[in-house]
Amino acid sequence: MSEKAWYKDWFNSPFYHKLYFERDEKEAENFIHQLVTHLKPLPGSRMLDVACGKGRHSKTLAALGFTVTGIDISPDSIAYAKQFEKENLDFFVHDMRLPFWGNYFDFAFNFFTSFGYFKTRREHDDAIRTIAKSLKPGGSFIIDYLNVHYAEEHLLHHETKKIGSTAYEITRWDDETHFYKKISVTDPAVEGSIEYTEKVAKFNLGDFTDMLSFQGMQVNEVYGDYLFNPYDVRKTPRMIIIAEKKRNDKEGNKKRLYSDGRSTDALT
Repeated sequence: MSEKAWYKDWFNSPFYHKLYFERDEKEAENFIHQLVTHLKPLPGSRMLDVACGKGRHSKTLAALGFTVTGIDISPDSIAYAKQFEKENLDFFVHDMRLPFWGNYFDFAFNFFTSFGYFKTRREHDDAIRTIAKSLKPGGSFIIDYLNVHYAEEHLLHHETKKIGSTAYEITRWDDETHFYKKISVTDPAVEGSIEYTEKVAKFNLGDFTDMLSFQGMQVNEVYGDYLFNPYDVRKTPRMIIIAEKKRNDKEGNKKRLYSDGRSTDALT
């Protein structure tokens, strides 16, 4: 964790937010409304938005009357989000690998593939542990992740985007364990071009089932898109997992065993 990771500069860059989030806010809002209709949370439920970015999902949840806390590793994103704070909405700079409030939230969310960025499986386990421990027994965790198998078969290797005066040249590739995306940014405000490379782990449903189970959580539902159609390993673009924290949560001291029989960390 001492070496500076790629996402720390990229997530603080205005070009990151322009590329991903200066889009129709209605899409994000519609998904939240669909999700709330599906989950049927009680009025006033406490919710944790993990890797909240500038808080667009958090704001929608708070507007629906829930008590929402957003956390993100990017100081610039949280500084922006804090302008929207109110009685039932607050934001904190926080690394999801580190402990946060315990047994406090009814729901925790991780949207838009805001996971899979760390170097080792152990660090991702730490993040899942933080989320699991933040939930009350019986609380639910919802993670919105890419569908690895669909992404492998539909990988767009080269793409160019122009957003306002900013040009993005995007190159994608993958290997056995990760997806990579090199983004070359050209903008009149900067001299030359700036390059960033994203790296996201290829976690499949079995991997998440392992990680969640190890932290006392049970996968209950899996969906394949933002309309909550059934998950299909080959045909649906997303993997939206709904897991529940066991009501009798006990710490396990057994050695970790992955669903494919590994006992070692393949991402180390």
